[in-house]
Amino acid sequence: MTQELSTKFNPTEVEANSYEKWLAAGVFALGSNGSTSESHPYSIVIPPPNVTGKLHLGHAWDTPLQDIIIRQKRRQGFDMLWLPGMNHARIVTQAKVAARLAEDGVLPQDLRREKFLDKVWEWKDEYEATIKVQ
Repeated sequence: MTQELSTKFNPTEVEANSYEKWLAAGVFALGSNGSTSESHPYSIVIPPPNVTGKLHLGHAWDTPLQDIIIRQKRRQGFDMLWLPGMNHARIVTQAKVAARLAEDGVLPQDLRREKFLDKVWEWKDEYEATIKVQ
């Protein structure tokens, strides 16, 4: 009997049963995997994505590598924390907003500080929403 494999990987489908088992076993709780109060903590605080644009291949490459490291450290008995986040990258974001304004023939210096900050927050909201969906 042969079974045809899907041409697309569906991690939600593949990991659904495993994830439920992991939750029930408490593998995400501190002190899991036989670690003790003497266990060394280990953490990765995820570096950006910055809200300077859409996610790209570098992000797709970086996240699985962090996942591999964290899973290995957990198996080694470390109390681990993998803390996702998003960075607003102020200076780079400021430059991106200035470039967008320049496309419309507006210099940041032409705007009052509050108006420029409004533009920065609009940019942040736009790209933060995109990144969350991605």
